[in-house]
Amino acid sequence: MRIIYDLVLHIAQFILCRVVSRFASPNSKLGKFIIGQKGLWTDVEASFSGPRDDVRPILWIHASSYGEYNIARPLIQLLRARGGYSFVLTFFSPTGIEQLQNHHEEVDYLFPMALDTRSNARRFLNAIHPEKAIFMVSEYWPNHLLELKQQQIPTFLVSAHITGHEPFFHKYGGLFRKALKAFTHIFVLDSASREHLASIGMENVTVTGDPLFDHVMARSATDYYNATVEHFVAQGDVFIAGSIHNDQDLELVAALANRHPDTHFLIVPHEINAGILSAIKEKFAGKTCCYSECTAQTDFSNVQNLMIDFIGELTYLYRYARWAYIGGGFTPYLHSVIEATAYGLPVAFGPRIERKPVAQDLMVSGLGRSVSSVQELDDWFKGLQHNESLLGQLKSQAISFMQRRQDSTDMIVKMILENEG
Repeated sequence: MRIIYDLVLHIAQFILCRVVSRFASPNSKLGKFIIGQKGLWTDVEASFSGPRDDVRPILWIHASSYGEYNIARPLIQLLRARGGYSFVLTFFSPTGIEQLQNHHEEVDYLFPMALDTRSNARRFLNAIHPEKAIFMVSEYWPNHLLELKQQQIPTFLVSAHITGHEPFFHKYGGLFRKALKAFTHIFVLDSASREHLASIGMENVTVTGDPLFDHVMARSATDYYNATVEHFVAQGDVFIAGSIHNDQDLELVAALANRHPDTHFLIVPHEINAGILSAIKEKFAGKTCCYSECTAQTDFSNVQNLMIDFIGELTYLYRYARWAYIGGGFTPYLHSVIEATAYGLPVAFGPRIERKPVAQDLMVSGLGRSVSSVQELDDWFKGLQHNESLLGQLKSQAISFMQRRQDSTDMIVKMILENEG
């Protein structure tokens, strides 16, 4: 099975870098991924080919995307303070690289993740020589994991949510089960995840919760000021639509805004380019402006919607709103719901929350609502819109919800530092 898996990835690597690269736009997500793969070894070997002035041991952290990196950030900060590591961070998604390429002071080296061939895994590890490795959430790359085990490098999986549907629970999943057992220790979000792993003989598992709570609470307590946004929100109560992911998210949010022209909306797309921004603007009946077109002196008196066309500050922008809709819930990849919850906002999201235990917990607590249609979103919003007593109650409950789930970072870091494999 490993031979077949390896062969398929070698073929994919050849097709991407030799064939698809001729046609893919360098500004598209696929184009950026290919560019990252083609330039990877030049960057890695330029960074590690000679003696390093930095004598600190290397800790490799791998995240699929920028969202998973945010889960890792409190770990990085504490591991740097307690363990004295130098950090190599890799992303599978080119958007993670894009967001950090000009400012990644929390990590020392930033690279794309090499495609998961056996030769790539060996070449990467032999270049960076990590003392330990941490994979985030659901990154199970067999060749990299098996090479880490072969080289006896302690490796950890953090913030895993195991549903029982992952490939290692199926008959065809032998390679993935073998790779899963390469982890020195697995930190999971809940008891159900631990029980699923126990069913396939995994005992090196601890329920710790999610370090993202620590990161988000620290962010929410950080001073932040944006003069343009402050000027916009001074017009009236604000509904924020964070990480609008696809057409279904957009249809719901635009319809809600069009039904409630007296409510102001902050629209934050998940991805930003001219085509996406134009398509979003067309959906809104009320006047819609892009942030880049505005200043703190802009007359917002006739502007209902402000679209944020820059990245990296959504976590802070939630503080300006009273209600929130979180994008991605019509796919398996609902975006972070707790960034809004940290500010006491009630949140709505699409129905695909089977992989998102926090969203499920928010629904049980009455702090979140899953919606599948415009009418469901509208009914939820109207039930909250002018109910000051309920909004105040939900805000108090939301802050308490967040506080109860803090402090997992310390437990995880302590076990990583103590565990030598």
